Amino acid sequence: MTTRSFGLLAAMLALAPMAHADTADGDALLSMSWDQIVAEARGGTVNWFMWGGADNINRYVSEDIGGRLRSEYGITLNRVGISDTVEAVNIVLGEKEAGVTDKGSVDMIWINGENFFTMKQAGLAFCGYTGLLPNNALVNWENPAIANDFGVPVDGCEVPWSTAQFAFAHDSAVMPEPPRSIPDLIAWVKANPGQFTYPAPPDFNGSAFVRHVFYHAAGGAENLLGPFDKARYDAAAAKTWAILNEIEPFLWREGQTYPTSITQLNELYANGEVGLTFNYGAAEFGVAVQNGIFPETTRSFGLTDGTIANTNYTIVPFNSPNKAAALVLQNLLLSGEAQYTKARPEIWGADPAIEIDRTTPEIQAQFAAIETHPAAVPAAELAKAALPELQADWIAAIEKGWIENVGQ
Repeated sequence: MTTRSFGLLAAMLALAPMAHADTADGDALLSMSWDQIVAEARGGTVNWFMWGGADNINRYVSEDIGGRLRSEYGITLNRVGISDTVEAVNIVLGEKEAGVTDKGSVDMIWINGENFFTMKQAGLAFCGYTGLLPNNALVNWENPAIANDFGVPVDGCEVPWSTAQFAFAHDSAVMPEPPRSIPDLIAWVKANPGQFTYPAPPDFNGSAFVRHVFYHAAGGAENLLGPFDKARYDAAAAKTWAILNEIEPFLWREGQTYPTSITQLNELYANGEVGLTFNYGAAEFGVAVQNGIFPETTRSFGLTDGTIANTNYTIVPFNSPNKAAALVLQNLLLSGEAQYTKARPEIWGADPAIEIDRTTPEIQAQFAAIETHPAAVPAAELAKAALPELQADWIAAIEKGWIENVGQ
């Protein structure tokens, strides 16, 4: 476990409220009815580790979800904000290596992609329980984009929370017509020195931007799907690093430094230092406008050659001492009510991970009445050109390659 992880763990333990741990182990839970699981969870605590870089998401989780969890189930939600999901994964991994098998510090993690692959491969996930959640009936597990996380089968080891698709944003008062493809973006960067940058991988959004360039260099995402192939990787990587190194002198601060996070990139855009920003989930741009952070003339858009879409999930570590409480929380997050609240633009604007037509008529009507903020390109429009995520070993290689061939 890293020094950083130990510091995070110590802070969490200091903040965590004192409460009983579930007495039932994972195997016992799998044989329980849902009512028994709820009874086991009552009065407990869930230590949920999640990216904490967005105030609106933090508020939704702590106040709305935390409030419902407390009032309906007597469960305390302890949201632990982290800057990178790998921090929580490292804590669980360090505990396993130290022999901590039933009294871990992490009860749930907001996760997807490489981090899920790591946890599944290392045996760090509690699996096989998703069918116990009543609201699992709202999930379409026949959808490959739900059943597979970055190409890795979920296999009952995590629960979907939201879907998202990458989008770009610009100030329409300053730039009426933005570049709408990767080739056009490359040309625009060269023609507008200092007006573009991206967070350095392995930042989640920065890594996604690099993958868009990688898809372009490979002649399309379809040429990269499936298990990692070194020959295909090498061919696309050489072209990708050439493109990114070619535009580097034209980036913000002449590419001498890169933002470390999407938060920093958004600050540069808000201050007018760069002309474009991007994010997973166009609703984030509407929230930023409403909060007075982005200009009111901000508008978002996809690319004609597509943008990457994926699903994010919550996962329960194998050594969580509060598994029953974590399952109750996951079931609550899947509910039509919680998914609708999360989808409201003024709350978060996150696209649902459930099938809306499987919810009650009341919830369906509420979803139908949601008005998309003018700054947010409609999800249905983005979905017309959705690109798949690569398997985790591709992403790890791309991030490592960027660090070695561009970042350094």
